[in-house]
Amino acid sequence: MAQEKNIKPDATMGSFTHKHLLGIAQLSSSDIELILDRSAHYFEQNRQARKGNDLLKGLTQFNLFFENSTRTLMSFEVAGKRMGVDVVDFNAATSSLKKGETLADTAQTLNAMGPAFMVIRHGQEGAVEAMCAHVTCAIINAGDGSNEHPTQALLDAATILRHKPSLKGLNISICGDIAHSRVARSNIYLLNKMGANITLVGPKTLMPDDLAKLNVRHIESLDKGIAEADVIMMLRIQKERLGDNVVLSDVEYFEKFGLSRGRLALAKPDAIVMHPGPMNRDVEISGDVADDKTRSVILEQVEMGVAVRMAVLELLSQNIS
Repeated sequence: MAQEKNIKPDATMGSFTHKHLLGIAQLSSSDIELILDRSAHYFEQNRQARKGNDLLKGLTQFNLFFENSTRTLMSFEVAGKRMGVDVVDFNAATSSLKKGETLADTAQTLNAMGPAFMVIRHGQEGAVEAMCAHVTCAIINAGDGSNEHPTQALLDAATILRHKPSLKGLNISICGDIAHSRVARSNIYLLNKMGANITLVGPKTLMPDDLAKLNVRHIESLDKGIAEADVIMMLRIQKERLGDNVVLSDVEYFEKFGLSRGRLALAKPDAIVMHPGPMNRDVEISGDVADDKTRSVILEQVEMGVAVRMAVLELLSQNIS
């Protein structure tokens, strides 16, 4: 009986009225706070011996990943199953898309099978939002091109709040390939809404074209950019999106922009280190910093990812017609 009481939906959940989760830009600060509150609940549940519940039993979740993934795909699958959802992974490589079927027709075909949720990752910006016109189920954006990755930003915020009392007023440095990072963009939107101070660190060539509109400061020097930081988010260089435009070798990049033990000492003594993964060790972050059990919260981010995605499924399930 105690377990049943523990999973009872919070009375404030009805204030979440979104049908889809396409990006942080669509969410209000109160929406974000609600998701983070429910995520904290599920984080604690996931540390119990019995991690699952039947709250969403009878619902079906399709995971459509057109780009490779480890953390996001697996955590969405685990999240769905822990909520009692029937989870089905879609294999794009063996689907009718290879026979010339359009993405819209694929969406309509899968929608006809009656899922409650479609979790979609796609390499083209806007592709996930475009699929909303062809389905009646809830769509969750698991990353579209360089646009947004909303659940990553939410899990990052939830992880920070396990170590800091509030996001408001925190000095957060996001370092690396910002231009091609949907993680960075979603984090910038979320952290601005919640009152944090954001510094983007890296070469100008890896900064977004709309930098001036993002309400952030930009510093090229990593040493200066992480000074007095409360939180340091490291990002990998997305070589798959850069093509032939890589300007520094891995060794050169680490020398200029890699987070080493010595550089970490420039931040606040209680600063935490984050990375959304996958990591390129000794390129953007040294192995000893990544594995530091006191300062690094990288594996905690992974753990929090399951909790955040459970919360998102629960909240979206209220608005399924």
